[in-house]
Amino acid sequence: MHRGKILSGGLIAAVSIFVSTQVFAQADVIEKRQKLMKGQSAAAKAIKKAGEAKDYTTIEMKAKDLMGSSEKITDHFPKGSTAGKTKAKAEIWDQWDDFGKKAKNLRKAASELADAAKSGDEGAVKVKVKAVSESCSGCHKAFRAEKYSE
Repeated sequence: MHRGKILSGGLIAAVSIFVSTQVFAQADVIEKRQKLMKGQSAAAKAIKKAGEAKDYTTIEMKAKDLMGSSEKITDHFPKGSTAGKTKAKAEIWDQWDDFGKKAKNLRKAASELADAAKSGDEGAVKVKVKAVSESCSGCHKAFRAEKYSE
């Protein structure tokens, strides 16, 4: 009888540790994902401000930042990472190919913006800034909720 209580207690402790580990792992994934997305938002805002000032060097640099971070987007959305404070919609995993395509489209748009900024072509920069913006908003409309889930 005493042995059964010890085994039950050990089993409960093991399950608790496993569940706690999973919850903390989820929180870490979401935190890293939010950091990546906040970095992208900051780059987009810097691009907009630099566009107003016709600061093509900054636009090129920030567009390259977006290129690099866009390559990491899908890595920051492992299947099932929906538990916790996140705006990620379940559609991300239901429509994974489309989600990945949108991340690649952002990379392409950012690359084209970097090239336009490097050339100093004001008209091309304006068109490519708009393309980056549309790429971001298109993904957000499809895959990002307005409010955090918990």
